[in-house]
Amino acid sequence: MTLIKKMDVLGLLQEHGAVVPGHFELANGLHSSIYIQTALVLQYPHVAHKIARALAGKFSQRPDVVISPGMSSVVLGQEVARVHKCRAIFTERNANMLALRRDFRLERGEKAMVIEDVLTTGRLTAEIIALAQAYGCKVLGVGAIVDRSTNPICLSVPVRTLISFPLEASAPASCPQCAAGVTLTDASGMPTGAQEGE
Repeated sequence: MTLIKKMDVLGLLQEHGAVVPGHFELANGLHSSIYIQTALVLQYPHVAHKIARALAGKFSQRPDVVISPGMSSVVLGQEVARVHKCRAIFTERNANMLALRRDFRLERGEKAMVIEDVLTTGRLTAEIIALAQAYGCKVLGVGAIVDRSTNPICLSVPVRTLISFPLEASAPASCPQCAAGVTLTDASGMPTGAQEGE
């Protein structure tokens, strides 16, 4: 198995311009001066597979299914599932609730692994874990490329990431960039409205 070190991961992110400065609104509503755009790295299948193998190697048990949240983590989840030779599915919002759509199914007793690109607060991850457990699945753990949290992420299952890269995020009311009148930007650095991510 190809080994990937913490400095290699950070180097890959920086080399591909995936650590973007600006003023961003994350999917959880928090604002941040740094956005981690992992898609710029994961667009290269051979690199995505190398990262996936490193993530898969952090868990001793093999899952029956890998679950990812939305578009940002689908490619990574697919590659981790390829390593484990299992199914890969993803969740979507349906009337403000996280759900399985597209005829995806989970079976009672299946072993599931949650794979994300970036962890910030763990709120969305906790929803996915609860969803899988409601179907009767055993969730083996959560794997992610980057843990950008500044506080411990407390979940009911093991959390394993390739790197810890703490980055401050604040509510809009306490955001220093909002107070200074800085316009929100998207991951390409252009002005925008609310920015999805992490």
